[in-house]
Amino acid sequence: MNTKKSKNKDAFGSERRKAKMLNFSIAYGKTAVGLARDWKVSVREARETVERWYKERKEVLAWQEKRKKEATTLKYVCTLLGRARSFPSVHYATASQRGHIERAAINTPVQGSAADVAMCAMLEISRNARLKELGWKLLLQVWIIGPGTPPPNPHPLDWFPVPRAGLLQVHDEVILEGPTESAEVAKAIVVECMEKPFDGKNILSVDLAVDAKCAQNWYSAK
Repeated sequence: MNTKKSKNKDAFGSERRKAKMLNFSIAYGKTAVGLARDWKVSVREARETVERWYKERKEVLAWQEKRKKEATTLKYVCTLLGRARSFPSVHYATASQRGHIERAAINTPVQGSAADVAMCAMLEISRNARLKELGWKLLLQVWIIGPGTPPPNPHPLDWFPVPRAGLLQVHDEVILEGPTESAEVAKAIVVECMEKPFDGKNILSVDLAVDAKCAQNWYSAK
């Protein structure tokens, strides 16, 4: 089973790729020069595109400026669940280093919070008794080890004593393996776990849209 938080990816493939590139570029603080190189367009066209994007989303620019200020005043920024990324050298950083810090301050809450949501969803799935009864398995980390043996230097969020409990997690996708006869039932359970990843609830102000497929292999599910 392959579950992803994305829709319409096949119908608008080219547009989706360019939009995704633009959104990630803005999240990473990429310049118009870098975006022009990625899109193979002029710097002027890339700059105009970014300016139009911000014009329609002024709240994003305000949010980014707030994160930069936090990085400078507090020397850290946090993800949704409070995981912090520190910037101890911000006050004596060079211009180049400060640019890197500012980009990290913008990107960390975005990518880090997405990771928080994915991790909580995996926890919901791994704890679901019904999925276990149906014989469906999810891997939290790939460790080829004996039962109950933690990996070297484990992070608390990375290790649970369920070795070989499943297969794979890729970004915001989770891949499970189980009996064909219970696939549709398991899919519905997994979708609910991912839509409500915080102890069976969604604490966010937006819905978490989930796209799920059942297939014999990952390629077919894509």
